[in-house]
Amino acid sequence: MATAADTREAFAKCLRADLKKSLEAKKTAADYEAAIKTVCQAEREAFRKAVIVLDKSGGDSDADATEDADMQVEDYHANFIEKFVDYSESGTLPAE
Repeated sequence: MATAADTREAFAKCLRADLKKSLEAKKTAADYEAAIKTVCQAEREAFRKAVIVLDKSGGDSDADATEDADMQVEDYHANFIEKFVDYSESGTLPAE
């Protein structure tokens, strides 16, 4: 089974690729924010599941593990939305 670290890396890599593609397409911040939950679905779900498994192995309940996983996904989305706005306002693209 994939580890939380591996799935986190894959999820972030996918989000970075979408961020760059969205900037190049000159999406608006609102369009990017609306679309972020529709991209990288396989990577997001793998990351979410790995976090739940990790948290449960540490003694968390199903509910607590799920809440933590959902919160981590939301944090990634919020972080990338913030990055998108920053790059859009500065007219730059992220480094490779």
